[in-house]
Amino acid sequence: MARVGVVTFPGTCDDRDALRAIGVLGGEPVALWHGEADLKGVDAVLLPGGFSYGDYLRCGAIARFSPVMAAVADFAAGGGPVLGVCNGFQVLCEAGLLPGVLRPNHAGRFVCRDVDLAVEEVSPWTGNRPIGATLSIPVKHHDGAWFVPDGELAPLVDRGQILLRYTEDVNGATGRVACVTNEAGNVCGLMPHPEHAVDELLGPIDGRPLLEQLLAAA
Repeated sequence: MARVGVVTFPGTCDDRDALRAIGVLGGEPVALWHGEADLKGVDAVLLPGGFSYGDYLRCGAIARFSPVMAAVADFAAGGGPVLGVCNGFQVLCEAGLLPGVLRPNHAGRFVCRDVDLAVEEVSPWTGNRPIGATLSIPVKHHDGAWFVPDGELAPLVDRGQILLRYTEDVNGATGRVACVTNEAGNVCGLMPHPEHAVDELLGPIDGRPLLEQLLAAA
């Protein structure tokens, strides 16, 4: 059974949901504390959503200096699978483990609803769904507009690092990008919440492929 570490920072609010989702899909969830650099021998790492350190300075800007992040960086450098969701995505970008940065939504409002995501690359992270297929996963964020400067998006697309795009302009993200990987493909981040889309009793289950890939890669 794959052991997946779920990191809790001060202000994290979706860690328990993530721990439950990992268990529902057959993994062994392992709680990790931000102040400890020990990953407890886990096979994969999940950085969940929330408001680490109250989103002071910039979302994820303080959390990226937590002791656990040095261990996560080493783990990722060694090929370990890492998934960042919402605030976890922001932290990974601030830590330089993923390209880009997350900025406030273009409308200046918190967005909380199910959104449709179009598959841009055939990838294990999206269950190898064909290009153009759609996934329905909820979002809940104020600073979810992924941004890269002009000229930096095209190379990411060429390298297959852009996995999902919003089918509509949800938050003003560059190119409507919702999900990005590192060049090696073992680190993945997205603003939508796959851990909230795994139980048929609660709605869409299109979050399962992302979490199942985390388990499979582990």
